[in-house]
Amino acid sequence: VQLQAFGGGLVQTGGFLRLSCAASGGTFSSYNMGWYRQAPGKQRELVALIGVGGTTSYEDSVKGRFSISKDNANNTMYLQMDSLKPEDTAIYYCNLSPARAWGKGTQVTVSS
Repeated sequence: VQLQAFGGGLVQTGGFLRLSCAASGGTFSSYNMGWYRQAPGKQRELVALIGVGGTTSYEDSVKGRFSISKDNANNTMYLQMDSLKPEDTAIYYCNLSPARAWGKGTQVTVSS
């Protein structure tokens, strides 16, 4: 499965963004999927996970602000990010969970 993230940008603190993940070469609905991020100087981390059956889980710092969803029919996954904070600034990636080869991420920058 090939995955690529879209939709990043520059927003102010308190703003919102919706990231999209387009998948090809596989059956989207067969995999656990996740959104990951890597901030400058930090390791890549999993911030949101959606299981095959639709169960979701979130990293503590984004709980209540981020929402992961997917559209199996269109092989697309989303990350709705609300109430953004400067510490959310990172390159965001979508991948399977556990992660496989990394595709191109999308930069999210939150200004204070």
